[in-house]
Amino acid sequence: MADLVALPAIVAAAGRLATVARRTPVERSQAISDLAGVPTLLKWEHLQRTGSFKIRGAYNRVCLLSDVERARGVVCASAGNHAQGVALSARLLGVRATVFMPAAAAHPKVEATRRYGASVRLAGETFDDAYAACKEWAAEHGSVEIHPFDHPDVIAGQGTLGLELLDQAPELRTVVVPVGGGGLVSGIAAAVKARRPDVRVVGVEAAGAACVTGALAAGSIITLDRLSTFADGIAVKTAGTLTLAHIDALVDEVVTVSDEAIARAVLLLAERTKQIVEPAGAASLAAVLEHGSRWPAPVAAVLAGGNVDPLLLVRIIQSGMYEEGRYLAIRTTLRDQPGALSRLLARLADQGANIIAIDHHRLGTRLGVLDVEVHLEIETRGTTHIARVVSALRAHGYPIL
Repeated sequence: MADLVALPAIVAAAGRLATVARRTPVERSQAISDLAGVPTLLKWEHLQRTGSFKIRGAYNRVCLLSDVERARGVVCASAGNHAQGVALSARLLGVRATVFMPAAAAHPKVEATRRYGASVRLAGETFDDAYAACKEWAAEHGSVEIHPFDHPDVIAGQGTLGLELLDQAPELRTVVVPVGGGGLVSGIAAAVKARRPDVRVVGVEAAGAACVTGALAAGSIITLDRLSTFADGIAVKTAGTLTLAHIDALVDEVVTVSDEAIARAVLLLAERTKQIVEPAGAASLAAVLEHGSRWPAPVAAVLAGGNVDPLLLVRIIQSGMYEEGRYLAIRTTLRDQPGALSRLLARLADQGANIIAIDHHRLGTRLGVLDVEVHLEIETRGTTHIARVVSALRAHGYPIL
């Protein structure tokens, strides 16, 4: 069994990070507590420098390099958050950094990494493709690889968040942490279990990227055939050997959440707390909303990052509104004659449905020459209201396609 990161290493990392990492707030949200059915604390780690927790582990790792290693430069692979953490850490410590990112990485994350001073190279479509390119670069150029999660110095750095949380919320009984490769939950679990073994530690994976859940069931590392989640920050096919050892030994439970549940959590945070949290960072809250009532309270959700592409954010909010029954997209057909569209809109107005967008299609459909297809985006007030709107349209002869 791999040696686990011990408390002294985490305490030492906290000393190195004292003037680098921000002490991010912890707040209790009554609105979210009511919805979750359990007293809920929110750890605002998305307000950390570079917009995520990654600066903690990256800085600790780079800081501990020897002068000879620093002279060789560092290299890493990342979908975005680790990239920014490494880039800023390297700049602060005067080290040259090369970062490999998937071609599909969010543009704001790519540009932020460049602004922190790293040389960015796009490679492949997934994190695993970028990681393979990173390994090749390290072998060819002698650069030191800064792994995003599977290294004791990285885990120790992430563990400082656990120490900070215990200090800020001594009443804590459960901490819920997003899981990709497992570095954050490993560090937090190592810190929390050393100081407060009574506190329950729960990891959360996206259902479409559950490499840790699969590995725990199999009893060994597995590699997923494919990833299916928009939470790119936790979209990892293979967990680390060291992180899996920590999770197996120290984490009480690992659960999965759907992308739809994550979208609802992102929307809830934007509406109720006025905070923008990326999908990977909000996975913890999605789990609290689904499972929190069965965990010892109060429960703390670590909101691990806030770096989200604005275009994706729009789609997430729409998806979250749809899941809550506040947004409806439908198609129907009309006779192509004067007054037909206005009569349809009047029926919707009678039901208190607000039209957000409307498209009127005559061509490119399978309809008759005298028919027209209408696409509607409608603001609604919940699933009951949706059912009433759809029923009213059908009662007046409008087919719902």
